[in-house]
Amino acid sequence: MSRRIVRTGFQLAALTTIAFLVVFFLDNRYRVLPQSVHSHLPLHHEGLVITDITIQTCSSLNPLSKCMLDQKIWHRVEKDLYLGSGWVSKAYVHIKRKREEELTNEDKVVVDVRTGKLDPAMGEKAQASEKWESRPAGVWIKRSLKRHASDSKKAVTAVDVLYGTDAVEPRPGWELVKNGALHLETGNDSKDPHLSVRRGPPAKLEKPIPKIRKDGKYKIMQISDLHLSTGVGVCREPEPKGANGGHCDADPRTLDFVERLLDDEKPDLVVLSGDQVNGGTAPDVQSALFKIIGPLAERKIPYAAIFGNHDDEGTLSRTVQMGLYESLPYSLSEAGPNTIEGVGNYFVEVQAHSSKHSALTLYFLDTHSYSPDEAHYRGYDWIKPNQINWFKTTAEGLKDAHSHYTLKHLNMAFIHIPLPEYGHPENERVGNWTEPITAPIFNTHFKDALVEYDVKTVSCGHDHVNEYCSLSKDNSTGEPEIWMCYAGGSGFGGYGGYNNYIRRLRVFEIDTNQARVVTWKRLEYGDLARRVDEQIVVDSGRVIPLQRANQE
Repeated sequence: MSRRIVRTGFQLAALTTIAFLVVFFLDNRYRVLPQSVHSHLPLHHEGLVITDITIQTCSSLNPLSKCMLDQKIWHRVEKDLYLGSGWVSKAYVHIKRKREEELTNEDKVVVDVRTGKLDPAMGEKAQASEKWESRPAGVWIKRSLKRHASDSKKAVTAVDVLYGTDAVEPRPGWELVKNGALHLETGNDSKDPHLSVRRGPPAKLEKPIPKIRKDGKYKIMQISDLHLSTGVGVCREPEPKGANGGHCDADPRTLDFVERLLDDEKPDLVVLSGDQVNGGTAPDVQSALFKIIGPLAERKIPYAAIFGNHDDEGTLSRTVQMGLYESLPYSLSEAGPNTIEGVGNYFVEVQAHSSKHSALTLYFLDTHSYSPDEAHYRGYDWIKPNQINWFKTTAEGLKDAHSHYTLKHLNMAFIHIPLPEYGHPENERVGNWTEPITAPIFNTHFKDALVEYDVKTVSCGHDHVNEYCSLSKDNSTGEPEIWMCYAGGSGFGGYGGYNNYIRRLRVFEIDTNQARVVTWKRLEYGDLARRVDEQIVVDSGRVIPLQRANQE
């Protein structure tokens, strides 16, 4: 979350017949959305091999220049290497490719790619048939004749571009080209573009099957509001201010924090609950997104993602981003039905340790972004009636299957924008309520649907420095209904400037033997070994009041 984004207009500077449009999206804590650029995902065709790679540079000032080579021969990777920041130049990677069965004996296929100013063969014992060939922007390619390499595992089959000195490549079969970024013309704002290449066909991924551990427990780490950028990003309001000698790059510090706690907590599942990407500082969303997927894939941790209001303010829509999530290793994320509003309405079943029966159901819903009716309901959008109907129908349909589980089945839910009921001041709370909640003004009463279908906890993100759990009770009986929690903001690319806020994340541990849910928070700085505000929210399958949780 961040404050409301206000469009402040545009600047138009016509140097020739071409116009440059720069749209600034600003909130009261300053964030800028860079110029929109092409950022399509690479095309992956099985059976294709790359036969040549080059870089085509052209003038941004010439309206007739399309930076496009002969389309009958070359395929362009649709990412400007300058990401729209080169006011004088644009540049694109172009590749030649052929189906393997169409290769002739004279065709060469690319078997290796490097970057650098010097010939990589210097100091190597290269075979005469495998000399390095120079291409623009410091690209070097090694090619072999078809009879040597067309059917080998060395043949390059796809090329992509990722950006930033901290670029990460989590896709199986892909690797970043060695020796760093491309060498573009000086005088432009370099985004450190890196080539990434794939060998072999696209990996066929199997979705992981979440299961309760042998000890009957299951741990979920909720990471919210990472606000990752293309490149290292700029820290906003870091605490403590003097850490690291006062130097703070947002994404490296954020990811160092997250990785330390992944190794410490060893979660069975990570929930990415929105604003993984800071759209205003991520002109290449893919590069930003990969930075959190990399550590999870490396540790083989399954994850489920939903969107916040900033994820799709960059160059990729929610639909495209969810398609990307679905294609990545260890992802449980789903677009959900296209017959209801939003992208990312789905559920995940966690199986019992010793059977295929569901012990725990996790619901994920898209809370959208900004109000579609500012005249009457200023602020943020709301969960729509057809989403609520989908949730009810789904939960009703799962009842019979859940009844076969021999212990008490549990339900939880995750969203990004909080529900209006989070702001009821009379609710008992554990944790800090530091800023006004920015829930939608229009209430579709999704909280009541959650209670009706036995969801014991719901947890959100969005308000970075709110990190409490609030207990909702039945109005007529006073009995506890549901705990509504915040994760707290974890990313240094998002705001955090209230009450010396320390970035944090939330952990839920489910004990299926006791039908118990315990939650706590972990901080980025200070006593990392300590669980903050640890409390029992569900015991023996029942939502329990604050007093009982404290007594425990």
